[in-house]
Amino acid sequence: MPTLTETQFAELREVRALRPDAIAETFARRRRRDLLRGDRRLFIIAADHPARGALAVGQNPTAMADRYELLDRLATALAHPGVDGVLGTPDIIDDLAALGLLDDKLIVGSMNRGGLRGAAFEMDDRYGAYDIDAIADRGIDFAKTLVRVNLADAGTAATLEATARAVSEAAAARIPIMLEPFLSEWRDGRIVNDLSTDAVILSIAIAQGLGADSAYTWMKLPVVDDMERVMAATTMPTLLLGGDSGADPDETFAAWDRALALPGVMGLTVGRTLLYPPDGDVAGAVDTAARLVHRDLTTISGR
Repeated sequence: MPTLTETQFAELREVRALRPDAIAETFARRRRRDLLRGDRRLFIIAADHPARGALAVGQNPTAMADRYELLDRLATALAHPGVDGVLGTPDIIDDLAALGLLDDKLIVGSMNRGGLRGAAFEMDDRYGAYDIDAIADRGIDFAKTLVRVNLADAGTAATLEATARAVSEAAAARIPIMLEPFLSEWRDGRIVNDLSTDAVILSIAIAQGLGADSAYTWMKLPVVDDMERVMAATTMPTLLLGGDSGADPDETFAAWDRALALPGVMGLTVGRTLLYPPDGDVAGAVDTAARLVHRDLTTISGR
């Protein structure tokens, strides 16, 4: 059953066309919350994939193409009291703000979306979405960057330099910034991330040294084999990423559950796996993940 109505979508279109200043006003009025509360765990729904040209979920190449459906699924997820916030690019965050869905939720602004999926310049991952100034001006709570390191592609150098600058600027503004590092390579004309344990550990070592001040740096890491060794590679607070849906949901949830018990793991940042579950039950998938992150949902409102 849809969460949002056609009337709400019509009002959203009217705001965008006739009253664009109202979006900034919505951010100014937004009821904000502390970054960490009660159990000091975070569950963030990720929705920054479309701006990279990544619309596929599983075997459906255009699953995220319908913006109205995506917003409705996000509204369903954000309605759950165990969901702490949302990660997105300005287009999605502005839509959610205009719809009035971001009060008492954390906003994570996605910064580098220029490395379009399948492009010859994919490794030159330009910062074409949020910058730290805009994040601070909008009152956004958190910044996020993707840090793919390809030792055979010179485009990586520009990405590392830009990321180091973003980390330094975020620290100066006292805005937490999560880095999502991978060792990546070209394979049959596409970029593939190496999800071996040793590769993830090496990517952490590279990413966490970026910038002139690491005090506000977080990690956003995949769940791979031997997560104990992965988490021993960093002292930085870490959120686990969900990856693409395709694996058996029960196996995925069990892997998250084991990793969430490790020292330094602060929660989950998951998108497509929960927004587009195989059985179509967004509310059910979100509820299962929320209960993994926040063990006692009966006290969630008082966190």
